[in-house]
Amino acid sequence: MSPTAPQAERHPMEELLRMDRIPHIWCPGCGLGTVVSAFADGVRKEKLDLDKVAIVSGIGCTGRVAGYVKLDSFHTTHGRAIPFATGLKLANPKMKVVVFSGDGDLFGIGGNHFIHAARRNMDMTVICVNNFNYAMTGGQVAATSPLGAKMATAPYGNFEGSFSLPYLAEAAGATYIARWTALDIRRVTRSIQEALAHKGFSFIEVITPCVTLYARRNRLGDGLDLLKYYRASSEIRHGADTRTVGIDFQGKIVCGTFVRKEQPTFLDAMNAHLGKALGAKYKPYGAE
Repeated sequence: MSPTAPQAERHPMEELLRMDRIPHIWCPGCGLGTVVSAFADGVRKEKLDLDKVAIVSGIGCTGRVAGYVKLDSFHTTHGRAIPFATGLKLANPKMKVVVFSGDGDLFGIGGNHFIHAARRNMDMTVICVNNFNYAMTGGQVAATSPLGAKMATAPYGNFEGSFSLPYLAEAAGATYIARWTALDIRRVTRSIQEALAHKGFSFIEVITPCVTLYARRNRLGDGLDLLKYYRASSEIRHGADTRTVGIDFQGKIVCGTFVRKEQPTFLDAMNAHLGKALGAKYKPYGAE
């Protein structure tokens, strides 16, 4: 008998990745690959119809995600991922729409779009990879950069106040809010499953290492050193008051699911209001 030919090894997430674009461009030690794997695992475990899932990204390191995931994908202009996603959702309410972008794209350039999509409770999932800086363009101060951290535009340390993303998301009206680090891969996956199953505006922040710019400029070591910091400094507090979960430079990182509530989505509210105003002649939009 001739020996059996060895089977070619396959990536466990290959059905959800564009393998013709691998290897990716992200730096060694970056947490983005981990978060993408968690997303692919979450989509697979939720058994979603992949023909009814779309992913939208903006500009930046995280913006590359849309090009690597084997789903209907949109790589949009800087800060405009959420309005593109809103248009997709309103054009096809049966579509599961996911925004996957970075802290600079979502909260620096695109902050206005985020707060209004949350206010309206648009039925979408927003995953923010937060690496505390504008990483692709040189490590400038971002909306999430901690006080005192050295950045390309703050060589003596950042003096600008930063957003606490869970607090901002809750104040704006998000109905599902969670935060994890790239070290918490199983919890990130589970949280993505929960967010995908949630009806309404769901938001997940994932703290990830930026080894090339943020860590190097602040002499924090390599990616493994940052993961060790996450392990030593993370504290899980489900249901924590989001006013208390801000992140200081190399300080404690409070993780967990902070908000989970049910409220009418934008389309639910629109249909209820117009149905009441117009009566039987109104046909609910997006209904079966």
